[in-house]
Amino acid sequence: MQKFTVFLGTLLATAFLIGLATTLTRSTMIGFFDVLPVYILMAIAIFMMIYEAFFDKK
Repeated sequence: MQKFTVFLGTLLATAFLIGLATTLTRSTMIGFFDVLPVYILMAIAIFMMIYEAFFDKK
């Protein structure tokens, strides 16, 4: 049950972060290179979240 909860929480948080990052590209005044740092930070945050949830076994 705990693995399912961790997986569901990670999935929902990832969907939220991806949705937040893609919302910025909908504006016509903001270009791709303006949003690129946001994509990079979101990718780092998602990777760290998945690593801590599934691979960090101390």
